[in-house]
Amino acid sequence: MRHQKAGLKLNRTSSHREAMFRNMVTSLFKHERIRTTDTKAKGLRRWADHLITLAKRGDLHARRQALSIVREKAVVYKLFDEAAERFGAVSGGYTRIIKIGRRPGDSAPISMIELITTEKSKKKKAKKAPAAKKKVAEDKAVVAKKEDKSEQKKAKKAPAAKKKAAEDKAAVDKKEDKPEKKKAKKASTTKIED
Repeated sequence: MRHQKAGLKLNRTSSHREAMFRNMVTSLFKHERIRTTDTKAKGLRRWADHLITLAKRGDLHARRQALSIVREKAVVYKLFDEAAERFGAVSGGYTRIIKIGRRPGDSAPISMIELITTEKSKKKKAKKAPAAKKKVAEDKAVVAKKEDKSEQKKAKKAPAAKKKAAEDKAAVDKKEDKPEKKKAKKASTTKIED
């Protein structure tokens, strides 16, 4: 049984394997995605996750540990500057392995390993949430249209109703005016007769 023998040997000596993974992890953090074989990508994931955890810790000792693995200072500075913002919300799973296909020369399975940003996952959630919000907004828009139509109908009826009310008022006023006119005529005729 292979107890406590984690990691992949990849048919290399330990020094060669360490040098290869150091170079690969440096390239990964420099370019944020690289193409390699499936097994190397799976081995590289452990190294990358370890370095990101160090970068999230962010103290001087962690920086020195990272510099002992990654030999380019600029890459380490970039990693430590971005790690808290980029990976602060998640604890693990900082890389993604995407299988591409097979290499033409030796038919080795090739994968792309890339760094995951938490912003993308927020956007995906945001896409799902607006779908529900969009439906609610559409429902509100339909209700608002119905209310607008009913208001428009009322507005159309309102001038007609106002017109009718004005006509009724005018008719009432005419009726009231007629007796006054009659009284005025009687009064005027009575004055003439006197």
